[in-house]
Amino acid sequence: METFVEAGDGYRLWVETAGEGDLPPLLLVMGAGASGLGWPDALVARLARHHRVIRYDHRDTGRSTRAFHERPYAVRDLAGDAVAVLDALSVDRAHVAGMSMGGYLVQLLLLDHPRRLLSAALWGTSVLGGARPDPEIRDEDLPGPDPRLLAMWEQMGQERDQEAELEWRVEHWRLLNGDVLPFDAQEFGDLERRVAAHSGTWRQSSAHALADQSGMERGEELARVTVPTLVVDAPEDPITPPPHAARLARAIPSARLVTVPGLGHALGSAAVPPLADAILAHTRSVDADGRTS
Repeated sequence: METFVEAGDGYRLWVETAGEGDLPPLLLVMGAGASGLGWPDALVARLARHHRVIRYDHRDTGRSTRAFHERPYAVRDLAGDAVAVLDALSVDRAHVAGMSMGGYLVQLLLLDHPRRLLSAALWGTSVLGGARPDPEIRDEDLPGPDPRLLAMWEQMGQERDQEAELEWRVEHWRLLNGDVLPFDAQEFGDLERRVAAHSGTWRQSSAHALADQSGMERGEELARVTVPTLVVDAPEDPITPPPHAARLARAIPSARLVTVPGLGHALGSAAVPPLADAILAHTRSVDADGRTS
C-alpha cells in the first residue's frame, strides 16, 4: 500500500507498507540521499513474512517533497519525520531498523522517543558524537572511509549524461559492496533505473549533505538507552569499517553486537538472507512490551 504523509513545514513523504496489518510493525530508515526503494524488495518480502514493514522516502528523495533550498532543515528533523510516519499510520510502537545516516537517526529516536520503539537495529553507521570515552576503542583511532570512495565523492556533483551517471552509480555501489560478497552490476543498475523512475529524475539531491548537523553531539546520552538494540557489524563496510560497530554497541548498554560476514555498505542479493535473519532473530527476541526474552 502506498500513501503520502504530512511531515510539517510543507513536506510530504511517500510511504509504502508491506505485510499483514496485524503483524508487529517494522519501520525501515534509509541513509542520506537515498529513496526508500533502496531497501531491496527481496529484503522487504522476507521481513514482511513476520512484520508489517514500512519504508518511506526521506525529504528531498524519491517522491517526497523536494524543497530544501526554499525550506532548509536540520538532519535531526529527519528523525522527526520517522515519528510522523508512525503517527500517520496509527502505529503506537514499532521495531525500527536504520542503516548509514538512518543509523544516526535511529540513535536519535532511541534518545527522544524510546516509548515508540519496541526494538532498534543499526548498521553501516557509527556512534553519535560526544559519546563517553571508551578505554578499549578510542574515537581518534576509528578509521575513516576508503580513499577510493573519497575520490569518487569528489565527482558526485559533476554533470553527466544519463548513461555516464548510471555507470558512475554502479561503480559507486561496487565500492560500497566491499570485496567479499559477490557484486552484480546488473542488479544495481536495475535498482538505479527503478529509483530514477520512482523519483522522476536522475538528479542527485545534495540536501542531506547541506542540512544543518547541529544537535547531533548526543552520544553521551546513549548510556541511558534501555530499548533492546541490535548493532550489526559489517566487516567490509568501506564507510564505517570495524571497529565502528563495536564502538557503537559498547556505548549502548542494551545493545548486542552481531557480525554478518562479508557485509559491506550495499544491500545486494547476497547480503539479504543473512541480514534479514539477523534482524528477525532480534525482533523475535523482543516481546510485545519491548522486553528481551
